[in-house]
Amino acid sequence: MEPDGRTAGAERVVGLGTIAREWGRIGITGFGGPPAHILLLRRLCVERRRWLTPEEFEDGIAATNLLPGPASTQLAVLTAWRLRGAPGALVGGVCFIGPGLVLILALAALFLAGDPPLWVLGAAAGAGAAVPAVAVQAATTLVPAGLGRMGRTRAARVRWAGYALAGAVAAVLTGPWLVLVLIAAGLAEIAVRSDRSVPGVPSAPSDRGSREDPESPEDPEAPENRGGGGSGGRAVLPLATGPLALGGLGVLGAVAWVAFKVGALSYGGGFVIIPLMRDDAVNRYHWMTDGQFLNAVALGQVTPGPVVHTVAAVGYAAAGLGGGLLAAAVAFAPSFLFVLLGGRYFDRLRADRRVQDFLTGAGPAVTGAIAGSVLPLAASLGYGWQWGVLAGALLWLVLARRGVVPALLAAGAAGVLAVAAGLPPA
Repeated sequence: MEPDGRTAGAERVVGLGTIAREWGRIGITGFGGPPAHILLLRRLCVERRRWLTPEEFEDGIAATNLLPGPASTQLAVLTAWRLRGAPGALVGGVCFIGPGLVLILALAALFLAGDPPLWVLGAAAGAGAAVPAVAVQAATTLVPAGLGRMGRTRAARVRWAGYALAGAVAAVLTGPWLVLVLIAAGLAEIAVRSDRSVPGVPSAPSDRGSREDPESPEDPEAPENRGGGGSGGRAVLPLATGPLALGGLGVLGAVAWVAFKVGALSYGGGFVIIPLMRDDAVNRYHWMTDGQFLNAVALGQVTPGPVVHTVAAVGYAAAGLGGGLLAAAVAFAPSFLFVLLGGRYFDRLRADRRVQDFLTGAGPAVTGAIAGSVLPLAASLGYGWQWGVLAGALLWLVLARRGVVPALLAAGAAGVLAVAAGLPPA
């Protein structure tokens, strides 16, 4: 029984208006990526309203971390589903996603305009210069949890390093085929752990309430919970990428395919999808330049709501407002479907040892892929003063371990000052 005498989890049918208001508020104020969203949802559902018990909420975190797509969005949909079923899931999810989507499309229209004002170019170049530092922070915050999950033996550490190196090399060299390397790492760990009698190979750890979960809200002051695009070391499911997948549907078909990979095939959201989106948007379809892609990543970080909103900026660059809306719809639709169709089976998925073993092996490959993405992102910087901004961002994010949003805003301001002083792109 709870202190007020009621049974935890009972009598929790909540009005749709309440869900719309509360989830919309989180969608407006949820700066900082998945850790911030999880903390806000926990404060609402567990601490303030007591609609869910702490155990139910932690189970929801663990379950959504096993699903492809944006985990914090899935948690928002799942918590609303538990309160009001399918209608609650739809209302809560849309209100959580909507504010950030509107804002990022408006900013994309400004930053990707054919002839934007000079100060906009400067702000974009400044914020984009800090993006490689955000990737470094995202990777480094995943390392302790990944090592802890892998195990403390020398053999386990060697496997972790090998998977991470493979992911880093793949992010630099293979483009969309990175997915094959990540899945190979997961399958390799399943094979290693298939014989539980092998010395130094522990059983798969439980996710419930684990402080090794980088998305756990238990310690909001931890470095990994201060913002950023980290996503808990999740991996990417394999599926062939290329023109055959588009079925000749043209630009909108390509936009839908890229968004589908983000929402239905990628574990991690945030920065783990950056190498995949960059290759499609810049190299394969030429929707954006390298600099514009850096701007899109920065916009996904500084706007509230899921960082996967970046895909809407990519869609806008490809096909205008319709492309942006299509990309968002395709990227987020799987999150709703996973919860509406599979929510009752989440506990069974969490208990599957092979799933846990796969994530144990794929996690370090994801960390390596995020770290590897730093090289092509940094290579996209075209002006000398941007390297100074990058150095400052590295000091703020990696050494001082401070928040991402202030770093990007300060970098954007530095870019405005740079062009005002006559530096390029002025």
